[in-house]
Amino acid sequence: MGVDLGLDLIVVGSANADLVVAVQRRPGAGETVLGSDTSVLPGGKGANTAVAAAKLGAKVALLGAVGADANGELLLDSLRAAGVDVSLVRRSDRPTGVAYIFVTPDGENSILVSPGANSALTEDDIDLADARVLVASLEVPVPTVEHAVSVAAERGVRPVVNISPMAELSPRTLAALDPVVVNEHEAAQLLGGEDVDPRGLLDLGARSAVVTLGARGALVIDANGTQRVESPQVEAVDTTGAGDAFTGALAARLAEGADLATAAQLAVKVAAVSVTRKGAQPSYPTADEIAG
Repeated sequence: MGVDLGLDLIVVGSANADLVVAVQRRPGAGETVLGSDTSVLPGGKGANTAVAAAKLGAKVALLGAVGADANGELLLDSLRAAGVDVSLVRRSDRPTGVAYIFVTPDGENSILVSPGANSALTEDDIDLADARVLVASLEVPVPTVEHAVSVAAERGVRPVVNISPMAELSPRTLAALDPVVVNEHEAAQLLGGEDVDPRGLLDLGARSAVVTLGARGALVIDANGTQRVESPQVEAVDTTGAGDAFTGALAARLAEGADLATAAQLAVKVAAVSVTRKGAQPSYPTADEIAG
């Protein structure tokens, strides 16, 4: 462990091929709905987060797994093109993960994930190198993420976890997170109801929290209180990967030493740009685009 890669961030997470179909409406139970031609795009919450951060200029590596197949090559090529270090991505004998994504005309999506190689990532694979910030999401095994957070806490690496998809984390893991990142629906699940105080996320043990609110921005919650960060208003084309764009931008700015509210201000801008373009990784802006 501890290879010197000169990193700002290390992302522990998934890499998936996104199979995207545009539909007029989502099918109901037992119903067939015709859609568009299928687009095959690079995705996965881990890979998306890494690409979003790298496009902003962060030095980032993805720690994950892909299969020895064409989808794996697609993902590795996309990661390299964005400037992500892929030396910690291992090849598995399982197929590369796939996300089946249905996008409706309002830009909203429904997603089914087949994890494949992502499920093969183990605690033995964890290497945080010399990173300042660890970022993780939960399309890889939860015990692997919890081990990564534990190692980060021991080594003074700031752990950020996006609890998506929803899964239960141990109190010890929650207590190390700075911040825990969730959307408003995930926050409601964690807190046991829709009309609850989001500051309850700190009562669960997290040091700080960020709740993303889609077009309404985000809430930043820490020991000093709760702050609303407004999002630029845009016309959404495809919301796929917007939460990952947010998390990647947030972590990139935290690695620069920014406070949480300042990091969230960049993150909402990056996420807002991403929803105006199709796909996940191809939609993420560069630092120059955000500055302009």
